[in-house]
Amino acid sequence: MTTTTNSGRARSREGGGRRRARGAAAPASERRDHLVRLAAELFAKKGFQATTVREIADEAGILSGSLYHHFDSKESIVDEILSNFYTELKAANRAAIEQGGPDEALGALVRIAFGTLEPHRAAITVLQNDWNYLKGLDRFAYLIKAEEDVEEMWITAIRSGQDAGLFRADLEPRLTYRMIRDTIWVTVRWFHTDGFDTEALTAHYLNVLLDGIHIH
Repeated sequence: MTTTTNSGRARSREGGGRRRARGAAAPASERRDHLVRLAAELFAKKGFQATTVREIADEAGILSGSLYHHFDSKESIVDEILSNFYTELKAANRAAIEQGGPDEALGALVRIAFGTLEPHRAAITVLQNDWNYLKGLDRFAYLIKAEEDVEEMWITAIRSGQDAGLFRADLEPRLTYRMIRDTIWVTVRWFHTDGFDTEALTAHYLNVLLDGIHIH
């Protein structure tokens, strides 16, 4: 009887400990996510290299040293921002090119690109401003492969349209993609301050784009 009671108490203590551990994990995760969002806003406003760890900590209302309980460096924060961006972007793009014809696929890719401007504003801004710096760091070697993967998806859609006789054959697919990407991404600098929403931008851009590449 005594053994069973002690064992039950031991199991109860262990179970309680596990419950407390699970309960403690959620707030820590929430704090971490909050720090990522704050840092993302600073990176979008000031640039990654110009933003200091102290500024991120000040924005969060914590000491600089406390930031290192969640991240080992500023690079770790931007790593999470960029890897999440490419993971979501590639998954959405793959789904787009697997559905419908070339017109539908290209339109979907454009909508996806514009749709990233708000939720991934920091990632796009960092890629524009700090690409050369980041790609020189070993931990960001995946960025080149990720961008190549995205590029190949766009090229596939453009070539499909050319093969179907829908898009002009004299357009170089890789160059076409890069011009489309850059003209979309540059709007991240002004669209949210000039009263435009991404849906209106997408509709207008598609009108201009498709009239430019279709055979008349």
